[in-house]
Amino acid sequence: MSSIELFAGAGGLAMGMARAGFQHSAVVEWNGDACQTIRENRSHYESHGEDFVLFEGDARGFDFEPFSGGVEIISGGPPCQPFSLGGKHQGSLDERDMFPVAVQAVRQTMPKAFIFENVKGLLRQSFSGYFEYIYLQLSYPDVPKNRGETWSDHLARLEAIHTSGSKKPTYHVVFRLLNAANYGVPQKRERVFLVGFRADLGIKWSFPEPTHSEDQLLVSKWVTGDYWKRHKVPQNKRPQLSEKLAKRIARLAQPEFDCLGMKPWVTVRDAISDLPDPEKQPQNKILNHVYVPGARTYPGHTGSPVDEPSKTLKAGGHGVPGGENMLVRPDGSLRYFTVREAARIQTFPDDYIFHGSWGETMRQLGNAVPVKLAEVVAKSVANALNQEQSSRATKIC
Repeated sequence: MSSIELFAGAGGLAMGMARAGFQHSAVVEWNGDACQTIRENRSHYESHGEDFVLFEGDARGFDFEPFSGGVEIISGGPPCQPFSLGGKHQGSLDERDMFPVAVQAVRQTMPKAFIFENVKGLLRQSFSGYFEYIYLQLSYPDVPKNRGETWSDHLARLEAIHTSGSKKPTYHVVFRLLNAANYGVPQKRERVFLVGFRADLGIKWSFPEPTHSEDQLLVSKWVTGDYWKRHKVPQNKRPQLSEKLAKRIARLAQPEFDCLGMKPWVTVRDAISDLPDPEKQPQNKILNHVYVPGARTYPGHTGSPVDEPSKTLKAGGHGVPGGENMLVRPDGSLRYFTVREAARIQTFPDDYIFHGSWGETMRQLGNAVPVKLAEVVAKSVANALNQEQSSRATKIC
C-alpha cells in the first residue's frame, strides 16, 4: 500500500509505517541533517523494494498533484512547536504551523486513510477552537478556505455544514491521546494521534488497546521482585518506597488484582543495560554511543530515573543542548543520554545512523515519533485497509 510521509524528521513514523507494510512513494522533510539521516538509512524504508522520492524542502512547496488518486495513506507529524508546552504557544499564529499543508495533502490526493501525530499541548483549552478547526478540515478537506476568509470564519462555515447534515463528512476522523509507555516504549511520551478513513469505505476502526502498564511494572519490582532479579540489583541498591507508593503496592499485591494480561512498562534500564557506560568506557565501539559532558539539572529539567520509563525526550531548545535528555543514576548522579541510548528510548534499531552534531541529532530524536508506537498504530490501520480491500474483492467475485 502506497504512502506519503510528511514532516518526516529522523524517520520514526516513516519507519513504523514501513514496518506495517506501507510503501513510501514520497518522504518530505525540510531539515538537511534529518534528510541526510534518512538517506543514510534508506534500507530501513525500502524493505519492499520501493524507490521513494525524498523531497528536501518546505512541505508547502511540494507538488501533491502527481500523487492524486494513487496514494492509499498520508502520515506525518506536523511541527509541534506551535502547540508544545515547552514552546511559545502561538498555535495557528506560528509560521511553523503545518496543519494547513496536511489538510492540503489530503484534499489533493484523497487517500484512503491518514495518520497525523502531534503534542499533547494541542488539546489544551487555549487551542480548543483551533483543534476543532483541524478536526473539521480533515473531516471535510473538500471544503477549503476561501480567498480572504479567516480561519475562524472558515471554522464557522464548517460547523454549519457539520451540524446541518447538508453534507456528509468525506473522512471519518477519530483522535486519542496515547502514552508511548503503554505500548512497550521505554518513555512516558504522550502524543495526540488523529486518524481518518475515507467515509465511502465504511471502515470500522478504533485505536489499539494498551499492552503495557505501570501497575505491572510496580508488581514486577515490589511484589514478585522479578525486575530487580533480572537486572541483578541488590536490596541495598534499590530505591526506598514512599508511604504513598507502599499503599499502592499493598493494593497490587492482593490476589484479586488483575492487569488483564498487561506487560510491565519498559524502563530506561531495560532499554540500555547491555550498553557499556560511555563515561567509563569512552572508547567503546557502539555506533553513536559517545559520552557528552556538562549535564546539569535546572528548573523543570531533572532527568529520567533509570528504573522508570524515561521522561519525554525533548528537542533541545530548552536552555542546554539535549534539554531533558539526561539519565539519573540510583545514587542521584546524572549524565546526558548518548545518541544511541536516546535512539533506543525512541525504539530505533541499533544500526540506524544519525547525521549531524550531537545537539542536532538529539533535536531529531526529540522530535521523532517512537518507531514502536508508530508501528502499532500503523499496523492497526493497515489491517483495517487490508480487510476492506479483501471484502471488496470478495463482493466483486
